[in-house]
Amino acid sequence: MNERYDHKSIEVRWQEVWEKGSAFSTHKDPARSKYYVLEMFPYPSGKIHMGHVRNYSIGDVLSRFLMMRGKNVLHPMGWDSFGLPAENAAIQNGIPPAKWTHENIANMKKQLKRMGLSYDWGREVATCTPEYYRWNQWLFLKLFELGLAYKKRSSVNWCPGCSTVLANEQVEGGLCWRCDATVETKDLEQWFLKITAYAEELLDFTFKMSGWPERVLVMQRNWIGKSVGAEVSFKVDGSDESIKIFTTRPDTLYGVTFMSLAAGHPAIAKIAAKDRRVEVEDFIARVKSETKDRRVNPDEIKKEGVFTGAYCVNPLSGDRVPVYAANFVLMEYGTGAVMAVPAHDQRDFEFAGVYGLPVKVVINPPDRTLDPKTMEAAYVEEGVMVNSDIFDGMDNTAAIDGIIDLLEEKGAGKRSINYKLRDWGISRQRYWGCPIPVIYCDSCGTVPVAYDSLPVILPDNVVLTGKGLSPLAGAAGFVNVKCPKCGKPARRETDTMDTFVDSSWYFLRYVSPGNTELPFDWNDAGYWMPVDQYIGGIEHAVLHLLYARFFTKALRDLGLHGFDEPFKNLLTQGMVCKEIIKCPEHGFLLPEEARDGKCAQCGSPVTVGAVEKMSKSKKNVVDPDRIIAEYGADTTRLFSLFAAPPEKDLDWNEEGVEGSYRFLSRVWRLVTENMELLTNAEPYGPERDGPLEGASKDVFHVTHRTIKKVTQDIEERFHFNTAISSIMELVNSLYQYRAAMNGKSAYIERKVFREAVEAVVLLLSPFAPHISEELWMRLGKKTPVYKTPWPGVNEGALVKEEVTIVVQINGKVRSKVAAPVDSSEETVRELVMKDSRTLEWTAGKELRKFVYVPNKIVNMVVA
Repeated sequence: MNERYDHKSIEVRWQEVWEKGSAFSTHKDPARSKYYVLEMFPYPSGKIHMGHVRNYSIGDVLSRFLMMRGKNVLHPMGWDSFGLPAENAAIQNGIPPAKWTHENIANMKKQLKRMGLSYDWGREVATCTPEYYRWNQWLFLKLFELGLAYKKRSSVNWCPGCSTVLANEQVEGGLCWRCDATVETKDLEQWFLKITAYAEELLDFTFKMSGWPERVLVMQRNWIGKSVGAEVSFKVDGSDESIKIFTTRPDTLYGVTFMSLAAGHPAIAKIAAKDRRVEVEDFIARVKSETKDRRVNPDEIKKEGVFTGAYCVNPLSGDRVPVYAANFVLMEYGTGAVMAVPAHDQRDFEFAGVYGLPVKVVINPPDRTLDPKTMEAAYVEEGVMVNSDIFDGMDNTAAIDGIIDLLEEKGAGKRSINYKLRDWGISRQRYWGCPIPVIYCDSCGTVPVAYDSLPVILPDNVVLTGKGLSPLAGAAGFVNVKCPKCGKPARRETDTMDTFVDSSWYFLRYVSPGNTELPFDWNDAGYWMPVDQYIGGIEHAVLHLLYARFFTKALRDLGLHGFDEPFKNLLTQGMVCKEIIKCPEHGFLLPEEARDGKCAQCGSPVTVGAVEKMSKSKKNVVDPDRIIAEYGADTTRLFSLFAAPPEKDLDWNEEGVEGSYRFLSRVWRLVTENMELLTNAEPYGPERDGPLEGASKDVFHVTHRTIKKVTQDIEERFHFNTAISSIMELVNSLYQYRAAMNGKSAYIERKVFREAVEAVVLLLSPFAPHISEELWMRLGKKTPVYKTPWPGVNEGALVKEEVTIVVQINGKVRSKVAAPVDSSEETVRELVMKDSRTLEWTAGKELRKFVYVPNKIVNMVVA
């Protein structure tokens, strides 16, 4: 009786074998070439989702493949375990955040092990443990010593839903990236990390990072936002105040007709006329309370402003122009002040139209003269300078340097570079995060905690309400301490660090997870870093990925390591998507809540909507536990890798999962039902066994062609879907080869079959490791698959003397002819026109077209 493919027992058995033998434990080996594979570590929400399955399967394929290729592979896993969800769970359910988090870690770890992932669990880290966040605090103190960590009062993004500050990067469309609450503006004392000190280097290296997707690099370049131009001072008329602006268009300076200040600009309070102050203050209060994204496109904002009653003087033209407070100017970019040139900036043109401000043309098109009275839009192209004193008649771009020179001569300005990038605000008014190691003393000021007093432990007796500022402020035992300098009563910082600090260097902790003297060892980092392949979502392009690059450079400058970038190659995998199912009465439904097109609860017909990213809120999710229980981890992995290339979105399809299971069952039968044929047969070797003929030669060719294809698809392109497809084709060829034996086989055929079957098992192993290990053992192998060298390509096998050319006549296949490989069109044409089957379909007809695709097909049109 044939043995059925029992994925459950097979997968449990091999997972136990791997765990007991510490199969994937990794150590430094200077004699071997290393490869560091890393997927972005997860937040321990309690259960993995299909996005996790896909992400981690991609990394595991690469890890297992490279192990078999002889690389010393580091493939660790850990937990990004501080964060708001744990705190919310504590508030809603009365569960301490630490307990909730560690229970979730335990559950998710079981799920990941159930997937058969080749992680070195001995290097596991969890960012919420004192053993980890001690080094967060250590690094903070080092950055503080370098002047890269500082505190200041700042206008910040405040999320009322999360009751905490958000970095600029965490505000999306005016909403909190986490809870979608409308973001407000508050002035608070905040800790910042000086990422702007590395703006130029961060930008410069984006042009050297050939292993990153260009899309991500462009996003980072835009976020850094380098602008080259001039800084110019406009004196306020009748005052000692000056307003500094930054402009990339000094060629338009003579066309300034008003000045726009951000609502939060400190000069407004000093220069506003007494009779204008009430209106100005009301306007400022309204702007500050409005929803806005700090990175919003100004073109999408309704332009509003208020005249301050003050005027400033153009340093070049001497023109006296009004000063406005405006809602579209951001204090966070440049100087918070913008010189307004309505004739040559569309935003300024629209504002001038609303408030009746003048338009002054200073650049004409080469072929005509602009009339400000008839202009319908700003002229923003290149042209000829006018109304610009000594620069009249010059091309505007040629005049830029001269205008800046003139500013510098007058002491009114200078050449300048500006960046959109702002320093990273890391203060968070939440409990479940890393305490900031700072003490405040009335006598000594801000005092860093001593290194030998780290870690500053997060207390566990804190009342959490979700309201107000930091919950730690209410923990007297935590807050009240003695000053390390003078011994007087002092108080601890009660904000915690942004959790992105935790993930900005975790990849370095993996190289030395047990180090108690330093965050990581120089030699360990020198051997393992940089990460050779990093895998994660595109949504982290200007958050985690930018912060990690900044941290890497800062830690380099601290003398902790000697490299410039953390991740050599980056893969941003696509999303896992599924159609949405909706009931008119019960709303969104889980897939199992709809049966035969009807709601399982009420029987109403359901609507099947668009295919969208899997989302808990829309219930278009699939539980990995159910899929693994029903079909097995190997099937789940195989489908997630076969259904789409890694960088593309994957549309979930249950039939596709069943198809992957059927394929693995075919592989199972290919081995188990042919054990008699395979037993005691050595794999074919051309030097030992001599040349092949006929079908055996074809199978030998297909086997090595597949080995080459799969190797290239994994190693060079990450085209896992086409690699799996090639293995499927090889399996089909072997079934045909076996059937042609008719129960009888020569010894040489058994050898060819044995070699091909072994190749199938080895090639399949990175994708479906459990079944591969089981079949490898049944083939009599003592060394496990993951320790077995990857199959090599016999280049001689790829040389095929003849190919079969398909003959298609008037769109239908009518014949096939054999021809020497790489035959010319003339040679193939002669063979085709002599072929008896072809002659049957072309006799007495005119040949109107003959197209030859080398080594594949002939298309003929006859009439």
